[in-house]
Amino acid sequence: MVARTAHPARQDAARPKDDPPRPRGPAVWARLRRGGLPYLLILPAVLLELLIHVVPMLVGVGMSFLKLTQFFIRNWTAAPFAGLDNYRVAVDFDSAVGRSLLHSFTVTVVFTAIAVGLSWLLGTMGAVLMQGSFRGRGLLRTLFLVPYALPVYAGVITWSFMFQRDTGMINHVLVDQLHLFGERPFWLIGQNSFAAVVVVCVWRTWPFAFLVLMAGLQNIPGDLYEASAIDGAGFWRQLRNITLPMLRPVNQVLVLVLFLWTFNDFNTPYVLFGRAAPQEADLISVHIYQSSFVTWNFGSGSAMSVLLLLFLLLVTAVYLTATSRRRSDA
Repeated sequence: MVARTAHPARQDAARPKDDPPRPRGPAVWARLRRGGLPYLLILPAVLLELLIHVVPMLVGVGMSFLKLTQFFIRNWTAAPFAGLDNYRVAVDFDSAVGRSLLHSFTVTVVFTAIAVGLSWLLGTMGAVLMQGSFRGRGLLRTLFLVPYALPVYAGVITWSFMFQRDTGMINHVLVDQLHLFGERPFWLIGQNSFAAVVVVCVWRTWPFAFLVLMAGLQNIPGDLYEASAIDGAGFWRQLRNITLPMLRPVNQVLVLVLFLWTFNDFNTPYVLFGRAAPQEADLISVHIYQSSFVTWNFGSGSAMSVLLLLFLLLVTAVYLTATSRRRSDA
């Protein structure tokens, strides 16, 4: 026979009057502690993010609507309201300010395309070649990661010494030993300055691509290569049909990160050229710095920074939409 459960009303009637209800406070507190612990752990990171990135960004956006020059540095609130005048001047390509900003933007786009392409190519080549087992592989992996581990200023200052015209190692090798040039070229001024900053940027960023791609190659099953080798596939066919398709998700994130890092790179050109970069290597990060801290027009520099932020957000959104649509189609 199945025992029948007593009606709830009868159970309450049968309960003694002096039997108090069970306390639910400890259970609710334990449930709140379990649910709130993740938020408590990320609270320091959120506060630091607000303090270091979000608040200065909002302050910069507010400064872009002010005529904030050196006369109002001590009292920002006294700076007159400019509205969209700073933005109009920045995008007016008929004026000197607009033409110089457009030139800097064009140089930065070409610089980013070359640096990201070479960094990804060198990283892919190094990661693929380091997958095989041979003597000295661990030493080579360590040497490849040295530029990424070095402090930025130490590495770039070393390159600035190497690029010196009379005493630098670059000219000593190219002119005195290999005799590729008839006279010693200038590398930090003039047309060669663009090649110099590209070389230094690629030297700094390709080890990161190498590290990420080498980690991505670890997730590709070795059985695929063995089966393709039995079918007669060579190295290049395996690279085209197995390695690159399997690394597509990694490459999608890697290319975006390299693009953002390179386009916003300030340390490399600033340490290499100083406060006044040559016109051929006038990257937009240094250009905005000069517009803000050299000419003391913080309102115009802030407007340029906001325009750069909007451009990077637009490129990122388009890139993520295109890659996610391609992934869903596949």
